[in-house]
Formats: sequence, structure tokens, C-alpha cells
Amino acid sequence: MKISSYYPVLMARDVAATAAFYQDHFGFAPLFTSDWYVHLQSTTHRWVNLAIVEGQHPTIPEAGRGYANGLVLNFEVEDPDAEYARLQAAGLPMMLSLRDEAFGQRHFIVADPNGVLIDVIKPIPPTGEYVAQYAANGLPTS
Repeated sequence: MKISSYYPVLMARDVAATAAFYQDHFGFAPLFTSDWYVHLQSTTHRWVNLAIVEGQHPTIPEAGRGYANGLVLNFEVEDPDAEYARLQAAGLPMMLSLRDEAFGQRHFIVADPNGVLIDVIKPIPPTGEYVAQYAANGLPTS
């Protein structure tokens, strides 16, 4: 299979509020907007896309209808400390405070209006046993 694009589609109850959340806090802009589906694109990286669909819409097979649950979106950033301060000041619910992890991340986690977790990450060098668990070309160096 030759994949030409990849992006997550969140199933939500309130499509407009969810789209506004990602526009207001994570720098997305709409490429397509309807009352049941919004396609968003990062304003700084056009290959970063996210869509929101009403979870009961007829285009979703009946067996798959529902709402986002059990999902974590990872956003890799240059300065997680600055993003933490900005999103904390905006009143977003902090699910995990800013910290360094031995497996090679400086990160924190917030939640969107649907309860979807958003892990804001900067790769850092891992420590201890985690170093050996990385492929040679996957080891974070800074």
C-alpha cells in the first residue's frame, strides 16, 4: 500500500466546540467545515491534519459509531515548558504535569472537550535500560 496521507479523525458529540478547541489551543485552521465534520490543518505544518466527525453520523458504520475514548494524541513540540505555561494559563485541564521521563520524553498531558488525552512531548535522551530499547536511528539525542 502506498499511503498518501494519514490523520486521525475524532468522533465527537459537539463537532464545532471540538474544532474550536484545536484551533484555539493547538494552531489548527479549518480546510472544510460542516455541521457534522471539520477537517483541520496545522497553520505551521501543512502535513499535520486532524478531523472531527459527529460520532453518530450515517457515514460511520453503525457498529463503529460512538465517541472518542481510549485515545492519546501526541503533539511533538520544540518547547514543552512554554506550551505547558500557555495551556495552563488558558485553563486547560492538566491530566499529567510537566516532567521528564527516563524513556526519553519531557512532556505533559491535557484533555480536549471529549476527554481525549493530548500528550505534548519533546524527545530527550533516555536513561538507563531505555537506551538499549531504541533502534539506532530512533534514539533521541536532544
